[in-house]
Amino acid sequence: MTEPSPPQSSPRQPQSRRDRYRTETRDEAKRIALDQLATGGQAALSLNAIARELGMTGPALYRYFAGRDELLTALIVDAYDDLGTTLTRAVADAAPDGPDEQIRALGRTMRAWALAQPHRYLLLFGTPFSGYHAPDAALEAAQASIGSVMEAMVDIESRRGRPVAPPSLFEQQLERAPWIPEELHGAIPGAVLADVLLTWTRLHGLIGLEVNGQFATMGFDPALLLERELDDIVGPG
Repeated sequence: MTEPSPPQSSPRQPQSRRDRYRTETRDEAKRIALDQLATGGQAALSLNAIARELGMTGPALYRYFAGRDELLTALIVDAYDDLGTTLTRAVADAAPDGPDEQIRALGRTMRAWALAQPHRYLLLFGTPFSGYHAPDAALEAAQASIGSVMEAMVDIESRRGRPVAPPSLFEQQLERAPWIPEELHGAIPGAVLADVLLTWTRLHGLIGLEVNGQFATMGFDPALLLERELDDIVGPG
């Protein structure tokens, strides 16, 4: 008896001209918004100015974004996706050199991403916009971006091992934290997750200070400070 053929997936339908125009207009609006943030910070973000540059009225722009918060969410999700993809690629590329080098690649790549586009870094990790409350889409993108740190740190811990000890209250909380995929709840020791979180906060603490210009007059190369911090995070071989 002949086996039935598996169902064929429908070919992806091309966007209509109207949908293409909508996508292009949203992308152009986001580009202008990023230019505003790069040149003038939060105070420079103006939907009316974006509309004027697009050659439309302010109210017309609301056909593409319901308001400032929807535009901010689109920018935040894009930035988190870009950062997460960039870090994941760096960790994967360094895998042949071992987990220590994955951590080093992670830190160096995170810093390079932030210095290349500080306005996007500050959009994610700087002072929140007044009155903005992140919706689920932004929170999910933020949670996904920490995955590359978790992957590298789990690799290091699995290689080195760790004495078995009852988890502290903090480690128990981390084992079921919302930024851990639900299918991994309880599967990764809380002590490892604590290292993940500490690595994430240490790197962002250093990079955030540099992006905000705090090291500018201190007489040292921040890249060397990062290397010292990475040495400490990786620890003895």
